[in-house]
Amino acid sequence: MDTEHEIIFSAEDGPEDRIVYVREVDVSDLPEEVQEQLEGEETLYAVHDSDGERLALVKERHMAFILARQNEFAPVSVH
Repeated sequence: MDTEHEIIFSAEDGPEDRIVYVREVDVSDLPEEVQEQLEGEETLYAVHDSDGERLALVKERHMAFILARQNEFAPVSVH
C-alpha cells in the first residue's frame, strides 16, 4: 500500500471529468497480492474515476475524500 501512482489528466478534461466516486471495498474482494499487504484490515475505501477505474485505495473514508480534494477532484459517495 506504499506504492505511489501519478494521475495525469489532459487540458481537455471538463468539470464532469473531475468527479470521483468513493466506495467501501471488502479486502477479500481485492487481488491476493494486495490482501497480503493489508495485515488484518477488513475494509478499505476505493476512489474511482467516471469510467470505473480505481485510482486509489485508502484505509479511511474521510482520507479518500481528502485525497480526492487535494488532487482537485469532487468526491461523491457511492453505496
